[in-house]
Amino acid sequence: MLDRRFRRAVSLAAGLVLFGVSVALLVVAGLGLDPWDVFQQGLARRLGVPIGQTVIAVGVLVLLLWIPLRQRPGIGTIANVVVVGLMIDATLPLLPTPHVLAWRIAYLLAGVGLNAVATGLYIGAGLGPGPRDGLMTGLAARGLSIRVARTSIEVSVLAAGWLLGGTVGVGTLLYALSIGPLVHLLLLRLSLAPAAEPAPTAPLAR
Repeated sequence: MLDRRFRRAVSLAAGLVLFGVSVALLVVAGLGLDPWDVFQQGLARRLGVPIGQTVIAVGVLVLLLWIPLRQRPGIGTIANVVVVGLMIDATLPLLPTPHVLAWRIAYLLAGVGLNAVATGLYIGAGLGPGPRDGLMTGLAARGLSIRVARTSIEVSVLAAGWLLGGTVGVGTLLYALSIGPLVHLLLLRLSLAPAAEPAPTAPLAR
């Protein structure tokens, strides 16, 4: 039992750290981010603060929306709010900025692939969904379908992020089309959640 708990904790920690690194890769590639990070990058630019700090602040605000939805965070939820943003800001200064398109594409592909692995690890740990996951499932529990909840929220944050100056591009489309199938495939191999607490079969959002 202790060994299993340790493995789940390691899976959660590795997933959140790698998620932050993957977002940093997508930011530096400059070819488009996922909807939430388009919003968070645009907000960071307007406020003049690092994107990681904005990711943490938005995570806290989203978590507050769980209260009326009667969602309960797990340890993974709280860790998600803090660790991902810290890792984004820690990784960005370490990544050389690519000026050749081929390298930017390589960053993009590496970011999307690593993001899928990271999502499989932290969701597969079964220690609580990310704040944005919980918002969508909370709305679904109040009568909206997951598809409607996810689409409505992600279209809204994408539009707001674009208006704020976040990066929308081919990477945004690639992420939208590929992340679901990739994480679904990886969750089958990375899930450590007990049978009584099955991990989701497909990702929503961080």
